[in-house]
Amino acid sequence: MRFFPSCWRRSAASLIAVACLVPSAFARDVSIGVFAYQGEYAAVSDWSPLISYLNHSLPEHRFQMHSYDAAGMRKAIGDGQIDLVITNPGYYVTMEAEFGLSRIATLESMQSVRAGHASGSAIIVRARDSPLRELTELDGKRVAAVAPEAFGGYLVAARELLRFGIDMESDLQELRFVGLPMMNVVQAVRSGTVDAGIVRSCFLEQMEARGQLRMADFRVLSPRRESGLPCAVSTALYPDWPAAVTRQTDPVLAKAVAQALLAMPASASGMSWSVPADYQPVHELYRELRAGPYAYLREITPGGLARRFWPWLLGLTALVAAWIVHTVRAEQLVHRRTAELRESLRARQAAEARMRDSQEQMEHLSRLSVLGELSGNLAHEINQPLTTIGNYARSVLRRQSDSKLTPEAITEACSEIVSEAERAGGIVQRIRHFAKKRSAVREPLALTPLAHEAKRLVSGMLANAPDIVIESRTPGGCCALADGPQIQQVLLNLIKNAIDAGRGLPAERQTIRVEIGAADKRTLVQVIDQGAGLPEEQREQLFQPFFTTKPDGLGLGLSICKTIIESHGGRLWAEANPDGCGMRFIFTLPCHEYSTASVSCPRC
Repeated sequence: MRFFPSCWRRSAASLIAVACLVPSAFARDVSIGVFAYQGEYAAVSDWSPLISYLNHSLPEHRFQMHSYDAAGMRKAIGDGQIDLVITNPGYYVTMEAEFGLSRIATLESMQSVRAGHASGSAIIVRARDSPLRELTELDGKRVAAVAPEAFGGYLVAARELLRFGIDMESDLQELRFVGLPMMNVVQAVRSGTVDAGIVRSCFLEQMEARGQLRMADFRVLSPRRESGLPCAVSTALYPDWPAAVTRQTDPVLAKAVAQALLAMPASASGMSWSVPADYQPVHELYRELRAGPYAYLREITPGGLARRFWPWLLGLTALVAAWIVHTVRAEQLVHRRTAELRESLRARQAAEARMRDSQEQMEHLSRLSVLGELSGNLAHEINQPLTTIGNYARSVLRRQSDSKLTPEAITEACSEIVSEAERAGGIVQRIRHFAKKRSAVREPLALTPLAHEAKRLVSGMLANAPDIVIESRTPGGCCALADGPQIQQVLLNLIKNAIDAGRGLPAERQTIRVEIGAADKRTLVQVIDQGAGLPEEQREQLFQPFFTTKPDGLGLGLSICKTIIESHGGRLWAEANPDGCGMRFIFTLPCHEYSTASVSCPRC
């Protein structure tokens, strides 16, 4: 019974002792990466008080400092080896965009006016023998800097000189990057290998305090004396160094560190921390210089785009060149083809003109042929009115010689003479009008007057002409859009063929009917005879050129008639009469309708 209480007392004492040791035994390591612009030894000297303060303020964590140059810090952040970052404003802005750093505090030191107005550059020369006094005199000189990405050791000065129209990349005789530590710049100036060097603000004063140089040996160009700043600078001032956390940092840890930094009292060197400053001026510097997170702006220039995308530009140039060659070649082919088409069109138009001339010539010859066939009795038909005229004239003379000439006799004789003269003149006029060579002109016309004109022409040229009966059943306002003389030529050909078909037959079978009507918006004309008709095999060849059933015929009349009708958009064909006696030749023409029935078709 006594054993257990004594054992319990010893175990409780052991647990209490372990509990007291838990915070240190199980403390979490926190890695702080510091940018060592003056080397590792200087970084340890400068930042050890801060590490000690954090370990004291946050005993549940164990803070460890690691010093890096720019490349080493970027790699350590990328590999997730750092929880907190302390660096200059330039590297912070660059890595903020690259790694997503978040600032939690901004450094305040004795070398700053305030947290947002602390970091700058001093451009130094040798005091004893350098003639340089102002920044504008650096054009064409040799200048040393830390590195292209160094903030106070290059970029701040580069922007300041750019305001004076000096581009350090192109307007200097030599821009020499000497790397870290920053004392390398001082050594280059001191040795005379360069005319001037760029260091961060207050660097000379710090190095003099450590006994590494004498301020009297150097001079700051275009010195600015900022109120509250214990050192001379050549440029505008930017926010001081920030403390930032990385993406993998525990938010609870970040909050605890931020609270500890803001509560940190000023150290012996004057170091303390304030709320995060506005780093927009740093962003503007990088944007103006097209560096850091804004380096892509360099690629937007023609030269930058050419360097970055030269394979694509080369390919595009090749495509454009190929397109231009193709376009030029296509243009030449188009011009050549257009010229060929124009030449072909001219040839076609010339051929069509020759064809029209030939067709008009054939139509004219066809009309002359019809007149030739009808003119056998022309002399007899004209001789009749001439004989009548002679008889009346001799009668007047005889009565005058017999003194029996009365006014009544003179009037009668003159009237008959005038009537017969007009009869003869009408015959000649109709022949001349029909035989006249002319160009085709299409206009709305009625076909019934054309049929009557053809009848008069045939009756005037033939002795004992058969009866020609014209029947018109066309509705009002229906006309054909046609050339009158050509359609009259077709009617005359068909009537003449009908007369030939009834020649030698009894008088009642020599009568010819011309029926004019309309069907399906077309004018329909039929020339009907009661002749002997034609066999089926001959009807199939009627409209072929040079086919004829007449011993002295040319075989062109019906072929030309068919061409004329089809050129008007119509159709011509032949049929046997339903009673088997004779033939009928039928043609149609499109009907040209007027909007009002009151408008009549003009005659040809």
